[in-house]
Order: sequence, then C-alpha cells, then structure tokens
Amino acid sequence: MTTEVRAPRLAEMPSYYRALPFANGLPKWEPANAAWHGGSEPWPPPRSSATAEQLSKWAAADLNDQDFHPVAVIVEGTCVGASGAISFEVTVPGGATMRMAGVTATGVLATHRRRGYLRAMMQHMFDAALQRGEPLAMLSASEGSIYGRYGFSPATYRVRWEMARHEAHLTPAPKDHGSLTLVDAKTAKQAWPIVHTSVRAARVGEVTPRANHWEHLSDAPDGTNGPLRYLIHRDVDGNPDGIANFRLPWSRTAEHVGTLIVEDLEATNPSAYRALWSILLDFDLTNKVVAAGRPRDEPLIWMLTNPRAMRATRQSDNLWARLLDVPAALRTRSYGGEDSLVLHIPEDPMCPANVGIWRLNVSPGGTDCEATTEPADATVTIPALSSLYFGGVSAHNLAFAGRIQAHTDSAKDRLDRVFVVQPEPHNSFVF
Repeated sequence: MTTEVRAPRLAEMPSYYRALPFANGLPKWEPANAAWHGGSEPWPPPRSSATAEQLSKWAAADLNDQDFHPVAVIVEGTCVGASGAISFEVTVPGGATMRMAGVTATGVLATHRRRGYLRAMMQHMFDAALQRGEPLAMLSASEGSIYGRYGFSPATYRVRWEMARHEAHLTPAPKDHGSLTLVDAKTAKQAWPIVHTSVRAARVGEVTPRANHWEHLSDAPDGTNGPLRYLIHRDVDGNPDGIANFRLPWSRTAEHVGTLIVEDLEATNPSAYRALWSILLDFDLTNKVVAAGRPRDEPLIWMLTNPRAMRATRQSDNLWARLLDVPAALRTRSYGGEDSLVLHIPEDPMCPANVGIWRLNVSPGGTDCEATTEPADATVTIPALSSLYFGGVSAHNLAFAGRIQAHTDSAKDRLDRVFVVQPEPHNSFVF
C-alpha cells in the first residue's frame, strides 16, 4: 500500500477538503458550551456541506496563497487525511514579533484513524515550518486530549463574561474627550485594521490577521440574530482608537430576551475602552450583556461599582503553543529580569535538535541561549516550556503537575520571575 504525506495537487484539492470537518457541514469547533461563543445555544448550528463550486473556488485561492501550506495523506491515490499551516507573526513578551506556523483545519477520515497519519502530517508541518524559519507552531485545539502528544500545550485563555445591565455601573472617571459613533460595516472594515495593529503591538500572544480577516463584516441580518452593529471610538484628532462589534439577537425564550452580545471589542487606551463599555452596558431594552472570547484578566471588572455584576460563565484554553526551535524562540522574547538559567530538555522525538541542556542568559547586553554541559537548574518538558514561553502560566503550577523538575531551591521562583508577563497573554481570534 502506497502512502504519501505531501502537499495536495490541484486535482486532489476536492478530496483534501472532504477530509476536513468544516467542508462537510459539521461544527467548526468543539461541540460544547464554549467560551468563544456568546449565543444562548450550545454552539452555532452546522453549516451545509460545501458545493463543488465552493471546493473549486477554495482550491484556486488556497494554492495561490503563499502563506497557506496544505498537507495531505494520500493512500493509494485517495486523500484520507488533511491539515495545513498558515504563516503568521505573533507578538511575544517584550513586543517583538516572531514568525509562527498556525496549524489549522485538521482531519483524518474515520475509516483511517489510529494509523499514525495525524502524527505524520504534524511532522511534515514541523519540518516545513523550520525550513521557512518559523521556530514556533500554534493551534486552537478542537479537543483537549489530542495535541499534547505532539508537544503542544495551552498558552492563552479565553473567558465568556456575563454582566447584569442594571447592576453594571461604571465608577467615576475623567471626562472622555473623544467621540463615539455607530457606523456601518464598510466603515468598520476600515477601522478594525488600524485599531488592531496598535493593540497587537502591545499584547503578548496576539496574531497578525490575514488580509481578508474583516471582509465578512456585513450590515445584513444573520438569521434570527439580526445584523452585527459597529461602535467606533475616535480620539480628539478623529482617529479610531477603539471599536466594538455587537448584536441584539431575537430570542424565542423569555430567559434570553434582551441580551446584547459583544462579539469583538478592542481599544488602544483606557479612555476608549471605558467609553465603549459605557454605551454597551446601557442600551435600552437590554437585561444582560455577554462578551465571549475575552481575556481572563479583563480590566472592566475593576471599573464597575459592583464587581459582582460581572461573572465568568465559561472558560477554556485558546491558542496552544509548540516550540520547534528552542534557542531561536528563547532569544526572541524579552524577560522580567536579569538571570542565567540552565534548562534541560530531556526528549523531543519530533524536533530532536531541541533535546539537550541550554543556558538562557538574560543580561543588560541582551539575551542569548546556547548549548551547555553545566548542571541544569530545572528539567522542563517541551509542552511545559511552550506554555511558559508566553508568560501566562506559572512555573510553580507546572512543577506541581510534574512537568517541570526543579533541581535547585530557587529554580521555580527564578523561572516565574523571568518568564511571567502582565497583563496575561491573549489573542482575539483563532485560525
């Protein structure tokens, strides 16, 4: 039996898509109450299966996209597994951006599972990413038990917040000298890249958007949910420095009547952030405001006179990280203080060059990471180091779970001091 793991050819693209859940009308993400979804139903309804015309259109676009790198498992001429990586940049601690392979759209036909095909595709994508100079891979996991075996581990998180409108009052603050305007989708499409570029530069874990990221925005109704609405904040010079997408959905049940759903909200400064929320929390004929996919450390709660008016109803991991080139990645980010830590990575079958003892040296002259034979301060698994990398996970917790083994009394404290960042890493969208 002939098995190939490679990029699909044009004629193979329809069968490539058919191996992916989204092309078959299945739910795009996890079939459970999800922290990324603001609606009242457990998850959005499944889409219809893709038509032959859609498959042909996708194939032409994907094969001409220099940043999309599909991979397929071809068995006896038939595509039985499919995945792909998108070349992104991600903001790392200190504000630098690093090239990253965003693994997306992964599936193996039910008739061909448990044969190592997913691992083979992952290995193909890791090797290709390293050749492209991408020392990191990331993904949004549809199931939490799958991707740890390939070295991935949670790096960012998301929370679904609910606020009781009649209790969520903002504390007094200086007068806002900017302006708020309800706008149409065309204007929102122009404002979003401006605001997001500024936010991304300051937010650890945020990803560069694709060129067409906001093209789906529309003024048309979305089934019974009604249309998306757009609220822009502009500074005193008229430049957009905050924007929110929200909707007022119709509900057939009394329980969910009067719920305003904030689908996206970004602001470059506290004044714009507060101004946007001041409107969203005070729409007439609303009882509850739901904001999904938000940071765990959402600062809004500290702006409320009654913090209990805001509660987290769902939480989940968001992006999972996987270091492909440990020294290159560690040299790219900045750290929370000077130190010289020796880390032992005991195994990494998929990226064997990571195995060894590495000295991470952080000094006023810069950061370096070199191989050494010195005794290690700590032994760290690749998944643990991948979580620790973005600074949102505690070394003490990883050690308690057995994923870090400290060899000195101070190792855990030192790891937290140099790696942990504030605010927590967060990304506003997945891929």
